[in-house]
Amino acid sequence: MDIKGKKILLIRLSALGDVVFNIPLSNVLKENGAIVHFLVSEKGYDIIKDNPCNDRTILAPVEKWKKSKNLIKNFFEYLKIIKEIRSENYDIVIDTQLILKSLIWTIFSKGKRRIVSKSAREGAILGGNEFIEPIFKDFSVHAVQNYFQFAKHLGLDTSNIKFTLPVCKKETKEKIEHLLSNLDKNKKNLMLAPATTWKNKHWDEENWKKLIKEIDKTKYNLVFLGTQKDLGLISRIGGDEFYNLAGKTNLLELVEVFYHADILISLDSGSTHLACATGHPKIISIFTSTPKERYAPTGSGHIALSGNLSCQPCHRKKCLKMTDECTKKPSYTEVLDAIKQIEAIL
Repeated sequence: MDIKGKKILLIRLSALGDVVFNIPLSNVLKENGAIVHFLVSEKGYDIIKDNPCNDRTILAPVEKWKKSKNLIKNFFEYLKIIKEIRSENYDIVIDTQLILKSLIWTIFSKGKRRIVSKSAREGAILGGNEFIEPIFKDFSVHAVQNYFQFAKHLGLDTSNIKFTLPVCKKETKEKIEHLLSNLDKNKKNLMLAPATTWKNKHWDEENWKKLIKEIDKTKYNLVFLGTQKDLGLISRIGGDEFYNLAGKTNLLELVEVFYHADILISLDSGSTHLACATGHPKIISIFTSTPKERYAPTGSGHIALSGNLSCQPCHRKKCLKMTDECTKKPSYTEVLDAIKQIEAIL
């Protein structure tokens, strides 16, 4: 199907990881001549704004609206954005969020073709007038391939997974170079991002402590990453003894940090997926409740680890057994072995 010159609205409000996983889809649309607009919330805005994967980024400040008590002001802001979207007269609207909060944008977008998956939840299927088969039904299919189903529905070639990110500004480069200026340049930079959103996506703190103790400090500079909220966790596992950038970088600055990383050890998190999009560090990702086959970094040289429990992956925010047993797997020795495997190709 020829989409050259067609105006397409891609709706993916959150989370950061899923916004990143939508970048290859957006690139496919662009490379086939479409004019792509991307509707996103604050969580992914900085990564999509000025990203060559789209022609215009529209911010829906969902997080701000959640915190604000001024419902009338929020309502009029919402109406203003809806009016802007409707004025674009989109040929195609693609909802990859597939829940209630994307339904409202889809249904009022005025798009001629509104494409929604049959696996949409919370009534989001009502926003569509054109449907693709259910996606995200099989844990073994990667998230990028699930989102590619929208492109395949349009008859497009999806053989190339292409991530793009905004070009780093000079002041951002200078800030990160300053923050990392005291690192030993004779060592590789091994970075650790030990926090994420779901409690049972975290790896057991005792494993982190043992891992950090056993990593060869003669070979590596250890650098810890995260937000201000992660400082307590990083301190408990021993991160205070090393370089700690938690709370010191925004998303675009974190992207630049990853260009200075040789190895990243992390979880199923936005940081992991952002690092993958840079194409630079080799990533050791630890999966507990979520499926590594669906969310592991794409590309060569990365290693995704998980336990071998019968209940994995459950993909739930809370453990049904109330044991969180999966958070204790894999062992820290398996992660050490993964570091050695990557050493061989660095």
